[in-house]
Amino acid sequence: MSGKHDHEDELFYVIKGHFKMEFRDTTVEINENEFLIVPKGIEHKVAESEVSIMLFEPSSTLNTGNIQNELTKNTLDVI
Repeated sequence: MSGKHDHEDELFYVIKGHFKMEFRDTTVEINENEFLIVPKGIEHKVAESEVSIMLFEPSSTLNTGNIQNELTKNTLDVI
């Protein structure tokens, strides 16, 4: 399942490990100490793998983008 954020860009910074970001027409691999910016409105999903990332996005951004389902977190932990 992929989602998108209509009003927010997202920045994924890989702290440890690597992961693949899947888009409609391509897949991008992001390695340790690299980052990827996903512009607003672009459908995307993270391919399954264990990775430590720092995610930069507005606090109002839903983790499931424009899709509301059982994976949606409405209350987030605050650091």
